[in-house]
Amino acid sequence: MTGYTVRVKTAISIPDDLFREVDACSRRLHVSRSRLFATAAREYLARNGSGTNATEAWNAAIAAAGQPGDDPAARAVRTRSQAVIRATTPKRR
Repeated sequence: MTGYTVRVKTAISIPDDLFREVDACSRRLHVSRSRLFATAAREYLARNGSGTNATEAWNAAIAAAGQPGDDPAARAVRTRSQAVIRATTPKRR
């Protein structure tokens, strides 16, 4: 990305020694500290994932492997369990 479409200002707290390193690096690279932090954040997110939405991840897993409990063995257990429950539950009058 070469520029920003929307700018959001934020305040962060970092140790003094890290600030000095960031400041020196930004001067050496001739970029603003904001650009250095944005670049570092993008690289970090690219390496570590950008907080994948849990619902999207679960939906993708279900799409690939099927709904949990849809396999024949699970269906058979459910059917047997329901039959046992019906047989042992007193009938209402």
